[in-house]
Order: sequence, then C-alpha cells, then structure tokens
Amino acid sequence: MIYACILAGGIGSRMGNEKPKQYINIGGKPIILHTIEKFCLCSEFEEILILCPKDWIEYTKSLIKRHVTASDKIKVIEGGSTRNETIQNAIDYIDEQGNLTEDTVVVTHDAVRPFVTYRIIKENIEAVKTYGACDTVIPATDTIVESIDGKVISQIPNRACLYQGQTPQSFKALKLRELYRSLTSDEKEIMTDAAKIFVIKGEKVSLVKGENSNIKITYPYDLTVAESLLKGEKGQ
Repeated sequence: MIYACILAGGIGSRMGNEKPKQYINIGGKPIILHTIEKFCLCSEFEEILILCPKDWIEYTKSLIKRHVTASDKIKVIEGGSTRNETIQNAIDYIDEQGNLTEDTVVVTHDAVRPFVTYRIIKENIEAVKTYGACDTVIPATDTIVESIDGKVISQIPNRACLYQGQTPQSFKALKLRELYRSLTSDEKEIMTDAAKIFVIKGEKVSLVKGENSNIKITYPYDLTVAESLLKGEKGQ
C-alpha cells in the first residue's frame, strides 16, 4: 500500500505570522490546500495523511471538508515534535490500521511545497518501489562553501556533485521505522532529514529529479514568488 504523508507540523516562526505558514493564503486559499490537491490527482494512494499540530487538527479537517472533493481518502492526525517524529506518527497510524508490511510505502512531502508536480510524485512512487528510498533533488547552481567555525572556509566542494534537497522523500515505511528506532538519542536530536537516516545506516537512497518551481514557502518573500507561480499555472 502507498500512503501520502503531508507534513504540516511547522509553526512558521520565520514567516512572522500568528498562524502556521501552511495556513497562509496564496491565490485565495491556504497553501496546504494547494498541496493536498496535487496529491489527490494521484490514484495510487491508499490514503492521504495530513500531519499537523494538535491545536490545528479540527481547523484542518474543516478546511478539507469545505474545499476538497476527494476528502474521503484524507485523514488528519497529530504530528510530532520533530519532522522525523511526525513521520513516525504516520507510520504508527498505518500500523494501527493493520497495513504496515515490508511493501508499505510512505511518500512524505512538505505542506508548504504546493508546486510539486504529478511527474515528481509518480517518479517517487516508482523509485521507492525499486530502491526502497528516494529523495527529490535539483542540481546545485551556486557554489557551496563549507565553514566549520562560521568564520573561515573549511572547504569548497565540487558543485558538479552537489544537489539541493526538496520533497517528496519516499521510503519503505517498515524499513524507515526500523532504522529510526536504531538511532541513539543524540542521533535523533540532530537528524532533521529522513533520507539521512538511510544514508548514515549505509542504505542507498536514489535520486528523483525535482523542479526549480518546487519551492518551499518559508519567508515572506516566498509568498510573492508563489503568487507569481500560481499565475503561471493558471495561464498554462
């Protein structure tokens, strides 16, 4: 079985708003609805799980009921205190439904990346079935500078080998849970990315080609970019 897991647990502190950034409007409706609609286009999903802060569960349910026609496949559940804990909550939910097997897949995606394409989602599903884990990326266009102390350059890696991570990130759910549970407490504290769990445990993670338009809305400036991208979508 294949599950979409839309991660909406952030509070959006960098956006400077009272409400979490996933509930800010672009094109006249909340960002999270644009994202959900993209996943509703993909028939492979058993369910689309929305993981959000506890205080926003009922609000999210009401939004979906009012605006999403395929709401019968959508479940809103509580996220965790970190990104990885949120994903584990999704896997626990799947387990409680009796659907967690070696072949169960989770396609995890940021709620604030509303411009993900059907192609990206489909290629994630194909890649995770083949490799067990995949990450959506685009080639790095700027030179990346590493500094250990924040004062002087430690090294400048070869840009040709570097990529910028996006989402979706997709995994065999049971394998992800096993690897996550094998982490130490200290490792869990610094593990902000689910794909990195596979990497540090020596597991292969395949690459799926992303899109420059698949932006993460994080700062106020990003809202202006998002409005422009929406106009572009409508004009196609």
